[in-house]
Parts: sequence; structure tokens; C-alpha cells
Amino acid sequence: MTSIIDSIQFGQRAVRARTFKLFINKATFRAFYITIGLFLLLLLLYWGYNTIQEKQLALRKNIPIAKLKLSDLPPPPSNSDVPPPPPPPSQVSMAAGPAARAGTPVPVPDAQLDPNLKDFANTDDLSRASAIGGDGTDVGGFDNIGDGNISVDNDVKVNTREDIPDPDEFVAVEKEPNVDLGQLQKNVEYPEMAKRAGVEGKVSIRVLVSKTGKPKKTIIESSDSDLLNDAATKAVMKTTFTPAIQNGSPIDCWVSIPIVFRLR
Repeated sequence: MTSIIDSIQFGQRAVRARTFKLFINKATFRAFYITIGLFLLLLLLYWGYNTIQEKQLALRKNIPIAKLKLSDLPPPPSNSDVPPPPPPPSQVSMAAGPAARAGTPVPVPDAQLDPNLKDFANTDDLSRASAIGGDGTDVGGFDNIGDGNISVDNDVKVNTREDIPDPDEFVAVEKEPNVDLGQLQKNVEYPEMAKRAGVEGKVSIRVLVSKTGKPKKTIIESSDSDLLNDAATKAVMKTTFTPAIQNGSPIDCWVSIPIVFRLR
């Protein structure tokens, strides 16, 4: 009885093995055909793409190019028809002031003098007479100024150029320029770009302090980062200094100021 059961189980296993083997064979052939088909499809797509590219390249090469020579260009338009510009208007200078007369006086009898003849010009007439002479009409000064006196407008200020001392020049002073470093540091606005980049450092800046304590000019002597230079200059220009003293009077003087930038 046991041998019969074993025989039946063996037969069932053999049938299952044969069925599984047939399935594997069919699946293997199916996968092979699918792979071959995909490979051929890829080859076909590649061949089609290359064909299209070659046709487009051939079309580009066959585009005609127009070549022109300088001798084929038409001549430039002539400007002979354009009328010449009119000449500038002549300026007629009007001489003002009395006519300046000069010469050697010759004594003549009084009876022969013309009553309309004017005496020789005196010093006052000569000072107001024009260099090219005049028609004898005395208008009192040059170019209708009036009475000859030049009036100066009080609102017009005469700019006098002051000499700026050299930054490297040594100036002997009794008291050097001074500044409240605490107030200067409060005027410093940390640049946003430097703050984001985490940049810290020191900027040494040379300042020209005027007689009134106002900064007039700045020079960057050294800097740990260019991102800090503009902020240091603005802080210095907003700060009031104590001017330098020489012989008991304030003078313009240069001074070096360090500005430290630290992130809190």
C-alpha cells in the first residue's frame, strides 16, 4: 500500500515538473522575441533620426549665399544739392563812452576856435572812454552799465579755494583731532550683505577734519573686506569731530580712525 502511494506522488511530481518546464520554455521564447522586437524598434528609430538630421544638414548646405563686391555697390548720395549753411551774423560792437582824443595841442587864436569844439579829454573821460573810441556820446560808463560804478550782488559769494593738506604731510599741532568713538560706533550701520555673509573685520580710515570739526574728505587706508568700506565712510561723515589746534586756532588736519565691525 505504501509503495502505491509513493508511486502516485512521484507521478504527480513528474507531471508538475514537466508542466513547469514547458511554461519556462514558452516564457523564455516569448521574452527572447520581445527583446529582439525592442532592439529592432530602437534601431529603426535611430536610423530615422539620422536620416532626418542628414536631410536638414543637406538643406542648410544648399541655401544660396548672395555675394556682393564693393564695385557692385551704388555710389553714395551726393550732397551737392544741399545748400550751404548761412554765414553767422556779423556782430556790430557799439562803443560806449566819450571819444578819446589825443594829439599835440597847437595854440591858435581864440577867434578861430569852433564854438562846438570840445576841450581835450581829461583823466576822468579817458578812464571811461572805450579802447576803440566812441561817437562822443557820454553814457557814463561801459556798455550802458550806468554811472560807471560796478555793483556787487550781496547774494553772490566769492569762492576762495583753500589748500587741502597732504594726507602724508606731518603737521605740528598742539592738539590733534579727536572723536567720541562710542558715538562713531553708534553711527555705523552694518551692511546687510556683509551681515548675511558673516563678514567681520576692521577698517582703518583717514579723515580730513575741518576747522569746524566737520569731516571733509576720507581715504581708506586698510580694510579686511570691501563690503565694509562704504559703511565706514558713511559713519565717519555723519560724526562731528574736535578739530586740531595749532597756535591756539583750529586748523584742517588729517587723522586716522579705526572702525571695528563685529556681529553679535
